[in-house]
Amino acid sequence: MTTANRITIVRMTLIPVYLILMYLDKTPWALGVFVAACLSDALDGFIARHYDQITVFGKFMDPLADKMLVIAAMCVFVQRGQMPGWALAAIVFREMAVSGVRMIASEQGTVIAAAVSGKIKTAVTMAALCAMTLFPDLAAVNVVCWALMIALTLISGAEYLIRNRKIFLQDQKKEG
Repeated sequence: MTTANRITIVRMTLIPVYLILMYLDKTPWALGVFVAACLSDALDGFIARHYDQITVFGKFMDPLADKMLVIAAMCVFVQRGQMPGWALAAIVFREMAVSGVRMIASEQGTVIAAAVSGKIKTAVTMAALCAMTLFPDLAAVNVVCWALMIALTLISGAEYLIRNRKIFLQDQKKEG
């Protein structure tokens, strides 16, 4: 197992730690765990590229670990009333749609690299979730954060689906 993949696995194990700390109202500790998990995303990507440790496991698990981390945090905020459930549903829908396209592409032997808009969406989402953790009682901060997350999610999702529409067309030709 590569170093990059080990870091991805550590990030995944930090998710329940983060959740437990949030539910125990140990917010500073939970924020520290969340930030460490977010930074590990950049670290494992750097190591994988720099040391030629790109693997099939990493291509699948790294984005999955990011989605799991972000969605887990959003679930906490929905439960606490800092974010509406429909916003979480829209974000989960986008993530599932993108994952579905990636699975279809994989079946066709194509690997879809992450787009810049998706990377920006992830970075802004992680920063927004940190802000929501730091300022739970400031409704304006929460609204701005989840509105930003929704906007970037929709923009990057639309770009992703439009840019990769050929995946659907190729799949339809195989069925027809």
